[in-house]
Amino acid sequence: MAAPEISQTRLFERLTGDEDSRMCRDIPDEACREQPRNFFLHLVASLGNKLADELASARLVLPWLLGAIGAPVWMVGLLVPIREAGALLPQVFVAGLIRRRPERKGIWVAGAMFQALAAAALAVLALFGRGGLGGTLVLIALVALSLARGLSSIATKDVLGKTIAKRRRGTLMGWSGSLAGAATLAAGAVLMGFGDRPGELALAALLAVAALGWALNAACAALIHEVPGATQGGDSIASTLREGLRLLREDRAFRHFSLSRALLLSSALALPYLALLGQRQGDSELGGLGLLVIVSGVAGMLASPLWGKLADASSRRVMRLAALGTAVCCSAGALLSWLPGAWTASVWPYALLYALLVIVHAGARLGRKTYVVDLAGAEDRALCVALSNTLTGVLMLVVGGLAGALAQWLGGGALLLALAATALAAAASTMRLPEVE
Repeated sequence: MAAPEISQTRLFERLTGDEDSRMCRDIPDEACREQPRNFFLHLVASLGNKLADELASARLVLPWLLGAIGAPVWMVGLLVPIREAGALLPQVFVAGLIRRRPERKGIWVAGAMFQALAAAALAVLALFGRGGLGGTLVLIALVALSLARGLSSIATKDVLGKTIAKRRRGTLMGWSGSLAGAATLAAGAVLMGFGDRPGELALAALLAVAALGWALNAACAALIHEVPGATQGGDSIASTLREGLRLLREDRAFRHFSLSRALLLSSALALPYLALLGQRQGDSELGGLGLLVIVSGVAGMLASPLWGKLADASSRRVMRLAALGTAVCCSAGALLSWLPGAWTASVWPYALLYALLVIVHAGARLGRKTYVVDLAGAEDRALCVALSNTLTGVLMLVVGGLAGALAQWLGGGALLLALAATALAAAASTMRLPEVE
């Protein structure tokens, strides 16, 4: 047993760049001793989660599912808002319940298993669902999946803060993003092999694999060694809301971070519109989508480890760089959409720009995740994550609706310019954030 433990520790030290895995700044000694093992369990758990997210994507797979079963077209427009807001909005309401528990990994396991069950239900609907009833059942399953995702999200970050020390969390999330990029690459290759449009059986297979990915996530979470922590602040939903409002009112750094994160939504909102512009240039919808999925996987695989190391040095700087990169990508996308002739006759220019925006978006996500975990203390971490996510969920619904109206009224190019201006505001806001590393 000694040799595997030693090799695991050495590999951990090599991946994190540390010479001594026993040096921990903000977690107990017992958690520090288990850190190498927990690091790899977090890594594999994240791989299962990211792969499942791609194979049950509300931007890619689920629209085809609704089309395959003959659901009404208007239902497609509900997929992304349900997927994102459903995961973010309820988090502040369960934060108090989670904080009552000295060990939080059980919440993570429950959320992952509910996601697996929801994905399995979607796989069954791919085979047997039909028409409006089938589409309604798909949306109901997606609501359940999104709520479970929110449950897992808050517990995952809290367990991460209790089991992985500062200056190693960004590295972990960076390697996690790299593995997720490889999984995305594989998913894109599979999708391109389906031909013009994947059939019901192919969709059911993809969703069944997604269910297995979340089951793997749950299994790894159950094996993580978590030291029991403080339970102060675990209270009713009303008390949690009061505490959250107090935190926003009194904690200037957290309030400023929430504003910066809201402005950073520009990178997430720009991706589907840039993809839409590219898909219109391809010979077939699936071919263009498959290409975009593949370049997304390659970009994520290459970029995330670098962002992770930078985030451990300064997550604030990572958010600022991501905001500036978003402004450049959105401006270039708007310009490309207005160019005539050969420049817009192929999906490739859009695919390359989409890959750059995926790299930038990975930095925005990793930077703000690392920042909020390092900003909050152990007693407030769950509440900070939940409150930040709930506020973002509200803004996702509001800003997403406004963005859709703007795109319908003025076109995708004008919307990308508006998102570029928002990204510049995000860069200015992040410059005033305090360093937390």
